[in-house]
This record gives sequence, C-alpha cells and structure tokens, in this order.
Amino acid sequence: MFRRLPLSPLLRCLSPLLLGIGLLIGGCANDKDLTAGWTTDKLYSEAKDMMENRSYDKAIGYYEKLEGRAAGTTLAQQAQLEKAFAQYKNAEPALAVSTLDRFIKLNPSSPALDYAFYLRGVVNFNDDLGFFSRYFGQDLSERDQKAAKQSFESFKEVVARFPDSKYAPDAALRMRFIINTLAKSEVAVAKYYYKKGAYVAAINRAKTAISDYQDVPVVEEALIIMIDSYNILGLQQLKEDTVRVLQQSYPNSIYFGKKQVEKSINWKSWFSKDAK
Repeated sequence: MFRRLPLSPLLRCLSPLLLGIGLLIGGCANDKDLTAGWTTDKLYSEAKDMMENRSYDKAIGYYEKLEGRAAGTTLAQQAQLEKAFAQYKNAEPALAVSTLDRFIKLNPSSPALDYAFYLRGVVNFNDDLGFFSRYFGQDLSERDQKAAKQSFESFKEVVARFPDSKYAPDAALRMRFIINTLAKSEVAVAKYYYKKGAYVAAINRAKTAISDYQDVPVVEEALIIMIDSYNILGLQQLKEDTVRVLQQSYPNSIYFGKKQVEKSINWKSWFSKDAK
C-alpha cells in the first residue's frame, strides 16, 4: 500500500531541484539583453564611448550587435571594421585578421577596402615585427616570418590597387621597412650558422638574403659572410667570384678596408654585433 511521505521530508528532497530551477530562471533574467531597445545609432555611439574608455571587450560586443541589427547597410560595414580595430587593440590579432578577411571577401567594392587592407597589414606588422630586434640567444633558423610576409602583401595591395589612398604613403614606408627587416633576419641567421661553424648553411642563408631582398643595405654583409665562409671551406674560386661581386656593388665596403682581399679575414668583431 502506498505510503504518503510527510510534507517536510518531501520538501527537503525537492529543495535542491527547486533551487536549481530558481537559479536558472534568475540567470536567464540576468542574461536579458539590455540593448534590446536601443537604436543602431545609440549602439554605435556606445561602442565608440567604450573604445575611448579602452573597454575593448564591451566595444566588440556592441559592434557585433550592430553588425546584426544594421545588416546590409554601410553602418554594418563600419561596425565590422571598427570591431577589427577593437580586436587589434584588445591584443587579439588573429580575430582581427579573421574579421578583416571576412570584410574583404564580403565587400569587394566597398569604399573602405583600402583601409581594410591597410589595417590587416598593421595588425600583422605589430604582431610579428617586434620580435626581429631580439636576434641572439635563440635558434634563429626557426623564426616564423609568416606574419611579416602577410603584412607586406596587405600593404602591397594598398599601394598597387589604391595608389591615391591616404594610406598608400605609409603602406609604402612600411613595405620598405619589412623588406629591410626580413633581409636582416636572414643575415642574422647566416651569422648564427657562421658562429656555430655551419659554413654551408651560412652561405645558403646569405644567398637567400641576396636573391630575395635586393637593394637593401644588409646585402653587403651577406656577401662578406659568403666570402669568409668560402675561404674557411677552401673554396677559393667561389670566394674570388663573390669578392668581385662585392667590389662591383660596394666598392667602399668595410671588407676592403679591413683586410686585403687575398687574405683570410677574422670577422669576430663584425659577427659580435647585432644587425642594425
């Protein structure tokens, strides 16, 4: 025969369940979108205020809501671009690049396309290039230059496709800086191998710097690394050929001031310096 439980024990059994339901309801209430009644103009204004206050997380949230509510309008495009900038400022470069890639794909005729490419270049520029100043004390042969190269390609798009853009002059300057920096990185790796006694590897990296990054100052240094490496390896003909190239390209090279071309040289002082 069924026996009824007293009311109080029954409540004690149900109380954890009731508490859980109450918390769930309370949580739903707290998750209510406080921006539900806002106009798109107010959303945009609040997002801008958050940016000025450096509350980038909140700004990103507002921009995302604005993208949805103003879908198909220029305001939505503006929100997407400003969200990318907020992600960049919020130290989220991968998300910023993803947002910009999506913008470029979906808005190929946008009047702000030059800015999208430019900002993508800036994001990658700052994400990677700061590391190039710290050459030694690490295995430089493993350095990832992907971000720097992607940055270069973005700036190249600005200069090539939008030569009259207000961002083109700065993009061109950054391109030149990237080329010099990448070349310095290659030469720094060549120096690293030279100091380790890996002369063939040093020659190969110096050759890469010369072939990939022409007309940059560190080409002179790359040629000197090749000359001395060839000399140590006893490859005199290759050494002499490289000396002739150096003499034609850099007749006032430090190499000729230090030692006679025919003699082996000691570049310990040269290789002790960081690339400038």
